[in-house]
Amino acid sequence: MTTKTVQSLWGRVWERAWKQHGVISRRQLLDLGLTGPAIRWALAAGRLHSTEWRGVYAVGRPELTPYGRLMGAVLCFEPAVLSHDSAGELWRIWKPREPVLHLSVPAATRRRPRWGVTVHRRAVLAPGDLTRQRGIPVTTPIRTVIDLAASCDRRGAEALINQADGRALLKIETLREEIDRASGQPGVPLLRGVLDRDSFVLTESELERLLVPLARAAGLPKPQSQRRFGRARVDFFWPGLNLVVECDSLRYHRTRLEQRNDRERDHALLLAGRTSVRFTHDQIAHDPGHVVATLRAMAAVRQSYTGRR
Repeated sequence: MTTKTVQSLWGRVWERAWKQHGVISRRQLLDLGLTGPAIRWALAAGRLHSTEWRGVYAVGRPELTPYGRLMGAVLCFEPAVLSHDSAGELWRIWKPREPVLHLSVPAATRRRPRWGVTVHRRAVLAPGDLTRQRGIPVTTPIRTVIDLAASCDRRGAEALINQADGRALLKIETLREEIDRASGQPGVPLLRGVLDRDSFVLTESELERLLVPLARAAGLPKPQSQRRFGRARVDFFWPGLNLVVECDSLRYHRTRLEQRNDRERDHALLLAGRTSVRFTHDQIAHDPGHVVATLRAMAAVRQSYTGRR
């Protein structure tokens, strides 16, 4: 093999590894033209480095990035994709409870799982359930939501859907269609209940999710959420009452500038004939009775006001 041929070969190796966050599998090296002795030489010379994943090598340097580690796991268990907790973390809609990687593989795959890896064997991995994120094979956001719902309670499922919607990873109507097709699978009944058209409200924060059942307890109908009035966006709006409710979290309403912007928005709403009510984090989380009573009273006031007009 000439020097030029060797250089061309290693150029293809580097190109493949660069697309895979610095890792490459033995099978891929053989497909590119390397032989067993050549791989052993590259390991001894420091061009390749063994990783925690059997048959997967780091190219150039031994350290793996977090994405390189995920890609290495997928290559180790190929054909595999990230799924469940690991997919949720990659899509940034879920925080895993334990430092365990989750992979989905075809049921016929014989590769044994290892410590720190949970393998989900599926009868079918439909092409429509698979995609890539940052070049890493992973279940789609909708498939990920369905998988994760199996280990959620209702509140967790609502948070999961809102996170995915907030990151523009799915559309609610598309999710409804997909869970209909996934009928009978774990998590589907919970998602179907959460997405009930009469009760589900999209929210952007945990604080807003806590407010929804309090408004329901106060006798208010289903609100519009994240409604825009000009350049301003409000948390909740009841058109029949012309009532706006905002949730002031500790995170987003701390500085003087943020508070001034809140007040200016309240003034603009008031001038437009809308009443704006704000509840703090402490009130919503620790004094729900006050919130319910206030909302009930505000609804009565607004109903009597709109009735006189």
